[in-house]
Amino acid sequence: MPPAPVSAIVFALIMALSGAARADEGAALPGRGDPDPAIVLRLLALDPGHVGASDVADVLAQFPAPRIILLQGSFGPVTMEPFAEYLIAMGYPEDRIRNPRDGGHSSSSFGDSRQLAGELAWYYENERMFPLVIGHSQGGMLAIRVLHDLAGAFGDAIPVWNPITNASLHRTAIVDPVSGELQPVVGLRLPYAAAIATGKLPRLLLGQWTMISKLRRIPDSVVEFTGFAIEWDLIAGQFPGAEPYAATGSATVRNVTLPAAYTHIGLPQTEHLAGNAATRAWIEAYVPGTNAVTPDENDVDTTNLVHAADIWHSVKKQWCLEARRLMIARQRVP
Repeated sequence: MPPAPVSAIVFALIMALSGAARADEGAALPGRGDPDPAIVLRLLALDPGHVGASDVADVLAQFPAPRIILLQGSFGPVTMEPFAEYLIAMGYPEDRIRNPRDGGHSSSSFGDSRQLAGELAWYYENERMFPLVIGHSQGGMLAIRVLHDLAGAFGDAIPVWNPITNASLHRTAIVDPVSGELQPVVGLRLPYAAAIATGKLPRLLLGQWTMISKLRRIPDSVVEFTGFAIEWDLIAGQFPGAEPYAATGSATVRNVTLPAAYTHIGLPQTEHLAGNAATRAWIEAYVPGTNAVTPDENDVDTTNLVHAADIWHSVKKQWCLEARRLMIARQRVP
């Protein structure tokens, strides 16, 4: 069946939110009441690929946001906390990045990928929005391994895992919060994932043999994936002409080469970009695939600007799409 036209969706949502249609019991927005119908219209009118700063502040902020899982690398002192602070400063809800178990914003990359996959399923079942996963260095490897877990590469069953109690629920499927149908964890599809400076050499040195052949192969368990690399990254073992990320099926996969001046360890350091007017304006105007000239003022620090802008663009896009999907599903629009 083809999707309903936008006009029908808009009409149905307005009728439902104004009380003229039956509300879907048990489907209240997480932590929020019914949004104003005018805000719903603005949400539906947004172009997900061109979400501006005012759209984030005035529209998206009125709706739930997908949870973001930030995975740090293997070098303990370097975490994804600075990147979390950057996203928060750009307007992302802090509670959707904070780990509900320990209160932090950055998770270890030495965890069990099957447990993380089970946690992602739990989040979707309980929050009604698919999480986004972003990993730096070894964290990128863990993000990609989770995608292969969800695709069934390492087994056909994964237990659902409660991230708050840190315990298995002893079941391998969730009740889809939209359709009400039973959905195995294996087979779930995330909206977006990203790997920053994730190379094959560390996989070899750390004995992560099973990921060497899979590290650059992105399965259909994600809709959009972006891989970021510095060409001369000795820590990652990345050199010019290295194998790019590629989809094994229908996933949309992009490869982004970062400026040579960036450093592997320093890549999460992005919080300064949100606090400078020039870099913040550049980030807000950024669209992947364009060749915008970076700010060249002497007093402007543009370090890590490219991947910060690219990821923020994708995060805004997925926030818009997931909020829209949640609103439409909430009213069971055909």
